[in-house]
Formats: sequence, C-alpha cells, structure tokens
Amino acid sequence: MRFFVDTADVSELDKLLVTGMVDGVTTNPSLIAKSGRNILEVTKEIASMVDGPVSAEVTATDYDTMIQEGKKLAAIAENIAVKVPLTVDGLRTCKTLSDDGTMVNVTLCFSAAQALLAAKAGATFISPFVGRLDDMGMDGMELIESMRDVYDAYPTLKTEILVASIRNTRHVERAAEVGADVGTLPPRVIWDMYQHPLTAKGLDDFLADWGKTGQSIL
Repeated sequence: MRFFVDTADVSELDKLLVTGMVDGVTTNPSLIAKSGRNILEVTKEIASMVDGPVSAEVTATDYDTMIQEGKKLAAIAENIAVKVPLTVDGLRTCKTLSDDGTMVNVTLCFSAAQALLAAKAGATFISPFVGRLDDMGMDGMELIESMRDVYDAYPTLKTEILVASIRNTRHVERAAEVGADVGTLPPRVIWDMYQHPLTAKGLDDFLADWGKTGQSIL
C-alpha cells in the first residue's frame, strides 16, 4: 500500500520525505487555508518536492468552472491529480479530464455505489472518507471492504482506492488488510506508526546490556 501525506505544510512534508515513506501528497481547500498560502504557489512547491501524485482540489461546483479550474491546476506540474467532488458535475468533470489524460482524484465518497460511478467516469483515485463514517457511528472500513469487492469483480476498472480521513494507525492497518491501494495519512499518523512501547523497551534493554560490555563498534 502506498502512503500519501495529507498536508499543505511544506515543512511537515520535508521532514517526512527523508524517511522514504512518502509516495504522494493530497491537499484540500481546508489544508490550503490552514497553510495560509496561495493555492497555486504551494501546490507548485509541493509538486516539485515529490515524484508521485499531488492532489489539488477544485473549489467550483458547476461543470464549466470545474473544467477551467481543473485545467489550470493540472498545468502546474505533470504529477498533479485534479481532485473533484463526487457529484453529477464532478463526475462529468472527471470524465472529461481523464479522457484528456489528466489524473483525477474523486473525493467525498461514502458508498460503494458512488465508487462504482467514479470508476466508470475514469477516476484515477477514489477517496472514501472512513473517519467521517466512524463519526456517524458506522464502521468506515466496511466501506473499503465493499469497494474492494466491487472493483475486484470487474478487472477492467482501474481506479485505485485511496483511503482518506484516516484518524489512527488502526485505520492504516485495516486498510492494508483489505487491500486498499493507497492511504492518505496526516503526518501525525505516519509518525505514530513508528511507535510501540515494546520497541522502545526492547531498545532500552539492548542498549543497557551493551553499555555493560564497555565496547564501541566505531
């Protein structure tokens, strides 16, 4: 499973890039607003920092304007994936842009039926929001399982499942277990994945024993 970072903060991204764990980046209007930067400028900078896909989201809701915004965002760099909402006009936009060879990430997916529509519209990625389903008392990961079953039943559908609204490491583990293609993770969740109390304790024990030997490898 590939890891995308869900951020528009280039300083956070820079810290993660050195780990070798970053396969792409996703942004959205809320993250752009949080960054305090111009969307075109920060998206261009992020796209220059990573080789993988960088999702940049349109803010229009009608087809004609989404097409204009999508083309402008796609022109920023070759690795831009234009993000569109899962609406009638959003999927029309997806079909037009994908037919022109532009990567498209369809966002705000909450059902397997929606995911099927996005795949038929030629989406490169589909972004189901598992955390928001959890907030409603549902099990968001059941949606990922259902989407995986649907896509696997039709090998001609090439859309990749990009799990979004990930809140914790267990979300990542379950997404991997059911075969999600990508997870887009807040930086905090990626750092949390490194942590386990037994890892820390084991390292402390080894170092304590090593110190008793009085040796040095260097």
